[in-house]
Amino acid sequence: MNTHTANRIERRPFASLGHADHGWLNARHHFSFADYHDDDRMHWGAIRVWNDDEIGPRSGFPPHPHADMEIITYVRTGAITHKDSLGNQGRTQAGDVQVMSAGTGIRHAEYNLEDVTTTLFQIWVIPRARGGSPSWGAKPFPRGERSGKLVVLASGYDEDAEALRIRADARLLGGTIRAGESVTYDSAEGRHLYLVPATGRITIDGETFEARDGAAIIGGAPITITAIEDAEIVLVDSI
Repeated sequence: MNTHTANRIERRPFASLGHADHGWLNARHHFSFADYHDDDRMHWGAIRVWNDDEIGPRSGFPPHPHADMEIITYVRTGAITHKDSLGNQGRTQAGDVQVMSAGTGIRHAEYNLEDVTTTLFQIWVIPRARGGSPSWGAKPFPRGERSGKLVVLASGYDEDAEALRIRADARLLGGTIRAGESVTYDSAEGRHLYLVPATGRITIDGETFEARDGAAIIGGAPITITAIEDAEIVLVDSI
């Protein structure tokens, strides 16, 4: 069973994640996915999937269907090119984000058309309601504008006007923290936070996390994130 420290934080070391190496795709799974199953890692709040994907050059996911899921792609290095059954097409590069509301159903392909490996987080969030028209969107979020703070990148809440829209009681935040600096994040009772340092070693309320470890955090009190090394932080806050 999951065990939590007194400060409501469970560390999921990178080495403990599910792993699938398909040659063109080297994937780590923070939650049960495909052939990886762990009863204690089925979801965290509304978060159903958090995959840490390395996609080889000139390869990718051929067209396949989704329904009733909010799918967020956070590109860490390289770029991913999207094409879907609605006619949408776009290239999302490192530091930027794309979202897809699968709704009643959509088919899409995600290809790395670059000459270098692309790395990304693919995050699935359970929508607040089934159905609805499918949609896709992408937006650049320059890393320099996130220095020393957490910025909302995708959100299901109207007050986050600058963020990409998702149809879920959740928000995705990102930020960069220089070594020795800290940021604090607060959340309400009943919320579930999942945080991954894409790069760099950090502490959360004094507990050390290596790059690409996961932190499952019960909301209701502030957390303090301190960078031991220059770090890039990705956080989802959901019901």
